[in-house]
Amino acid sequence: MAGDILLEVKNLVKHFPIKGGILGRTIGAVKAVDGVNFFIREGETLGLVGESGCGKSTTGRVILRLLEATAGEVWFRDKNVLELGKEEMRALRREMQIIFQDPYASLNPRMTVGNIIGEAMEIHGLARGKEKEERVIELLETVGLTAQHMRRYPHEFSGGQRQRIGIARALAVDPSLIICDEPVSALDVSIQAQVINLMQDLQEEFGLTYLFIAHDLSVVKHISNRVAVMYLGKIVELADKEELYRNPQHPYTQALLSAIPIPDPTIKRERIILEGDVPSPVNPPSGCHFHTRCKYCMDICKVEDPVFKDYGGEHFVACHLLER
Repeated sequence: MAGDILLEVKNLVKHFPIKGGILGRTIGAVKAVDGVNFFIREGETLGLVGESGCGKSTTGRVILRLLEATAGEVWFRDKNVLELGKEEMRALRREMQIIFQDPYASLNPRMTVGNIIGEAMEIHGLARGKEKEERVIELLETVGLTAQHMRRYPHEFSGGQRQRIGIARALAVDPSLIICDEPVSALDVSIQAQVINLMQDLQEEFGLTYLFIAHDLSVVKHISNRVAVMYLGKIVELADKEELYRNPQHPYTQALLSAIPIPDPTIKRERIILEGDVPSPVNPPSGCHFHTRCKYCMDICKVEDPVFKDYGGEHFVACHLLER
């Protein structure tokens, strides 16, 4: 059962500068994350969904400081992660880990699986020698592999097995929070189910907290306790998963949910087709970022950014329609 708040993100901003001209001056910025707010309780899974390029993965990487934030705060327990020095941050990395989208690109091809998983234990002084080897074998068995696999290299494994190695590496330092950056999107559907079930079992066994980033709404519904919907650098809706899927309030969320296939040919669902393309994060629309594609667009939507607020039962929405 979810407990106290473990992670809280406040007004998080990440802009990537665009350089131009002979002198390489900054002539603009890609506004990848543009004022994001959410929290995650201990032991729960928050799903973060949205179209490609909306800033989901960037949000995860900024929280871990794999990318430095432009502005905002990231509170992990009682520490603002963005203000920590090098040594404090190194100690905190034991508590916060990441599982990457591409299991092959994230594993060093020149290292054996045993060294990949055991490296973090040595860095953090958790285990060496025989003790480290025993712990590596224990982790491999925990994720469904065997002791024989520790002498092999990443290219000798399938995609699903490589992702299991990535999960074992994340578990090696006994973290509290794991950011899962689209961990199953590169896998076959049958393997996706196995990895998702494994992650749920590990969460229960080790008391883990997940930020689960994905674009597949059915996968997110299966694993998450609450779901946040992101559009062009901002979270537009956040609620308990049952509430969100049953009663979506934001027009963008309604459109996303209408696209989920129903495994029953007798049931017809009306698809909401969004007009136009996603605007560029270099020059996002004024006011509500979604107004250029919204059929309910009002004059206020074009000029005033809606407030992201709780409309009851921790159902947060940023939409002017709800304020009428």
